[in-house]
Amino acid sequence: MSEGRVETLYAAVKARAAAFEIRPGERINEVALARELAASRTPLREALNRLVAERLIDFVPGQGFYCRALDVEGIGQLYELRRALEVLAIRLACERAGDDDLRNLAEEFGGDGENLRGKTVGELTARDEAFHLAIAELSRNDELVHQIRLMNERIRFIRWVDMGNRTRQTKGEHREMIDALSRRDANLAASVMDRHIIGRTDQIRDAVRQGYSNLFVDGPAALAGRLVDTD
Repeated sequence: MSEGRVETLYAAVKARAAAFEIRPGERINEVALARELAASRTPLREALNRLVAERLIDFVPGQGFYCRALDVEGIGQLYELRRALEVLAIRLACERAGDDDLRNLAEEFGGDGENLRGKTVGELTARDEAFHLAIAELSRNDELVHQIRLMNERIRFIRWVDMGNRTRQTKGEHREMIDALSRRDANLAASVMDRHIIGRTDQIRDAVRQGYSNLFVDGPAALAGRLVDTD
């Protein structure tokens, strides 16, 4: 069995699971999915098992694979985890990042008010993830970066919902983080990051409800492709 083939299938199914193209709680028809992806059952099953380990899909013994739930409690727990990981990451970045690294971060992300104009929800979310991962990478802790990356995949759909509602506030908070990092003020940086994520946590119930509406009315592609006014 080709490892490359498993990796290709893993990436394809992961993208669908992260975006809830397979609806929450829906059983995954392995035969139909294998046919659709022109794959044999063995590499597909290996790819699915990898996604179970990452908790992007669920497995019920004797029944099969299911898309994970989209529920307030589960998303709330992920945001609690995100809060802990990203506050730690920005504190470590204040201590460990080089001066050039911080200047590069400001140059790369400080002007997002202009270069994000007219982008889609999906594009803005990808940019937002890149910003947070860039901070995590400055922590010089590879395991921390890995965990934040995995968590982003599990909350990406909700972040699509959220990004359409809070773009202006997000831009301002990112600038505050960059400023605190440039001054190596770890307490201020951690406070801004904490506030940034708490603001999302408080709106999880509404985001989950809106997410279900998007899934069953327009579909995830329409949500990710919606243009956002960044003014």
